[in-house]
Amino acid sequence: MSHRTTNTPASEPDRRTFLKSTAIALSATAAASWKTAAADDPKPQGSSSEPYQYERDPLLVTQNPTIIRGRDAALEILKPTPAQLQRGLELHRQSLVFDSYGFAPRAAIDGTALAQADADGASDFELINLRSEMSMTRPALDPKERNEFDTAMKTAGVTCIFQNAGEEGNDPLLLLRRLAHFTYLGDMLRGTLTRATLPEDIEAAHAAGQHCLYLTGNGIPLPYQHTNVSEDLDFVRLFFQLGIRMMHLTYNRRNRFGDGCAETANGGISDFGRAAIAEMNKVGVIVDVAHSGWQTSLEAAKASSKPMVASHTTCTSLQEHIRSKPDNVIQAICDTGGLVGICCIPYFLGGSGGIDQLITHIDYVAQKYGVDHVAIGTDISYTSQFSSAENSKVKSRGKRLPRFASLWPPGALGGNWPGAKSLAWTNWPLFTVGLVQKGYSDEDIQKILGGNILRICRDVLPTS
Repeated sequence: MSHRTTNTPASEPDRRTFLKSTAIALSATAAASWKTAAADDPKPQGSSSEPYQYERDPLLVTQNPTIIRGRDAALEILKPTPAQLQRGLELHRQSLVFDSYGFAPRAAIDGTALAQADADGASDFELINLRSEMSMTRPALDPKERNEFDTAMKTAGVTCIFQNAGEEGNDPLLLLRRLAHFTYLGDMLRGTLTRATLPEDIEAAHAAGQHCLYLTGNGIPLPYQHTNVSEDLDFVRLFFQLGIRMMHLTYNRRNRFGDGCAETANGGISDFGRAAIAEMNKVGVIVDVAHSGWQTSLEAAKASSKPMVASHTTCTSLQEHIRSKPDNVIQAICDTGGLVGICCIPYFLGGSGGIDQLITHIDYVAQKYGVDHVAIGTDISYTSQFSSAENSKVKSRGKRLPRFASLWPPGALGGNWPGAKSLAWTNWPLFTVGLVQKGYSDEDIQKILGGNILRICRDVLPTS
């Protein structure tokens, strides 16, 4: 369990003129005070003899305006001292960082090509799929988007993403589509990105200074015609062989396995759901109840013989939301040896919807249930700085009815969140700084950043 220390804020000058070419946009006055403070601070054990040059730190310096806006917003909230910033960034650089549920950096679409497909009479289905494929695979095809991808991954300092490589549902063909996109991306971005299938692959990527994807399917694939329980669940094994290592039990709506988080009945899991959990435990697929109802989540935890997760959620005790988890559910998940991943969605976090709220939810789980049972599952991605320009080339097709799977009740995604920009995916190094400010030890921070979810990946795989 960690201890806490009081955060000493930095001075509050105008932060708009310092480091004009960098992401942090701190003032010259702040720079002078930080340098003075850094010189007086004892150097962390193992650091070089030279003073810490925070204004040159590669985790902060960038020309990318999208990253700059996020960095500036987070630093305005955290206000770290030079010593806190130095320790956090150095620790982040050393750590295996594993997003327990997220998305690889998303590319801008090819607006001209998409507009031409529209003009040629492509259906809504075709255009949606083409847009999705472009956002996921263009880093393998376009040098400008490859640079965006590389910059975002390096700035975030993330070793591995538990990548959403599926859709919201149980249709095998729908699930295969996104799985194919990220299989292709991992195959093509050699030297930068690999597709991990074992925990050792993630550790190897970290040792080599590279990045990797570990794949989650977002749904349990089911056949179109149901015969018997054994045959119906055969796709669990097949998708495991294709590289899927985690699956949602339900999405927002009710399915054959149980109730999703937006179902007012809150009816729990079915007998078929229990059979599915047993099969996932047997095959080596992590059970994920992030989008499941509270009763479904609770009963799934009691049914699972292996560690399970709510990979991207928040704490109901701090902010009640259909996507949060109450204390009894969190306890049940932890009792399996599992964890909850705290996400970066402002309306799930509450408060200002900023980085401070993210740290507060992490701290709540760590203090109440133990630091071994919490991770960060961002549920967001970096989006290319060229996206707006490319999107403007495509005419709007008007309002469309929401997909059946969505089921977001009125108000579930609304609100005013002034801190939202501070939760940028590329701000991972500042998530680490925020944990430093809370007084966590290096060892505990490294568990939260990646060690905990890596342990579960290892524990769930069959031993033979």
